[in-house]
Amino acid sequence: MPRLRLNRILLKLSGEVLMGPGQFGIDPETVARVAQEIAGVARDHELCIVVGGGNIFRGLSAAAKGFTDRATADYMGMLATVMNALAVQNALESIGVDTRVQSAIPMDTVCEPFIRRRAQRHMERGRVVIFAAGVGSPYFTTDSGAALRAAEMKCDALLKGTSVDGVYDADPKKVPTAKRFDEISFSRVLSDDLRVMDASAIALCRDNDIPIVVFNIREQGNLARVLAGEGVATIVSNHAQTEEMSHAPVQ
Repeated sequence: MPRLRLNRILLKLSGEVLMGPGQFGIDPETVARVAQEIAGVARDHELCIVVGGGNIFRGLSAAAKGFTDRATADYMGMLATVMNALAVQNALESIGVDTRVQSAIPMDTVCEPFIRRRAQRHMERGRVVIFAAGVGSPYFTTDSGAALRAAEMKCDALLKGTSVDGVYDADPKKVPTAKRFDEISFSRVLSDDLRVMDASAIALCRDNDIPIVVFNIREQGNLARVLAGEGVATIVSNHAQTEEMSHAPVQ
C-alpha cells in the first residue's frame, strides 16, 4: 500500500479484537498486545482511539432479538465501550503511555467528559485520547462515532483495525474467492454496499476528505507496518487512483 503522510490519526478498534481467542468479554493478554502495538506508534503520531463494544454487548442485535427496545439497547452498548476504553487505558498506562478517556455520556467518577478542545490539547501534549460512549445518542454506531471524532479532531486519517486485512468484494470469511482492493473510492464502497463501515460513517469521512485505512490489527506489528506504508491494507478515499483487486490471504 502507498505510504500516507499522517500526523494525527484516529484508530478505530472493534470490540471483538479485545476478545482474543474467547467468544466474549475482554482477554487481558490480547489487550496488552494491542496496547504494545499502540505504544509503538504513539511516540511518532498524535493518536486518538475509538473502541467498539461488541465483545460485551451489541445493541442492534439485542434489539432485533426483542431483548429490549433499540434506544435502551444502544445505551447499554455505549456503556460497554466505556468498559473497553478503561481496559485499554489501563493497559497503555501500565507500559508508560499517558492516556485519557473521554466519554460522550458524562461519568465524572471514572473518566473525563468529551470536550473537543481539551482532547486536542491532550494529543498536542503527547497523550493518547480514547473516546468512549459513541456520540452519546442511540441509533448511531461506534463507526459513526469514530468518523465524527476524526472530523472534530481534524485527523489526517481514520485507521480501522479489524480481523481482516482490507476491503473485499465479498465476505472473505464466507467466500474463499473474494478479492481484496488495494485502493477504492468512497463512492464505490457506498454504491456496492461493501460494509466497510456503516453508510453514515463513510459519508462523513467522504465529505470531510478523511481517508479510511482498513487493516488486520490481529497480526502482530501490523499497525506500525501500515503507518510505514509496508503493511497489507485497503485505503478508502476520494482520491483512489486504482480499484484493481488482488488476491490476498486472510490473516
